[in-house]
Amino acid sequence: MRNPNDTADPDTQELVVFKTADQDFCLDILSVREIRGWTRPASLPHAPSYVQGVINLRGSVVPIIDLASRLGLPPIAANDRNVIIVTTIGTQIAGLLIEAVTDILSIPASEIQPTPDVASDTARTFIRGVIAKEKRLIRQIDITQLLPKAGGAAA
Repeated sequence: MRNPNDTADPDTQELVVFKTADQDFCLDILSVREIRGWTRPASLPHAPSYVQGVINLRGSVVPIIDLASRLGLPPIAANDRNVIIVTTIGTQIAGLLIEAVTDILSIPASEIQPTPDVASDTARTFIRGVIAKEKRLIRQIDITQLLPKAGGAAA
């Protein structure tokens, strides 16, 4: 159902907005499988530092990525108030450890601005665009970049 107050822009995106490292980020809602409470993962030896470990999600082993750490921000102190966003990244299912989900927004593609040229190459790798909304800057994550490219190293 369409909200009559929405614009007629056919490129409107539904985004899940969340906080990690006290900053606002978002993902396309189509890449989100579920949002669940914190579950302590089992550690994986020799995993990258941003991989917290793995959890059993209804019979599937799912890696948990500390999103803040992956983005080069201070890691999240795991606690019971944290949330895991279970996403599909290509053919892989992964959980993103975040602080809290804050919104679901419908944003016309025209409101998503490109990542500024002054950003580092690393920032441009992970950030697809920036949205200025209600006195906030929300960075849109490119989830295809979150897992290492080496064949299944994090799974």
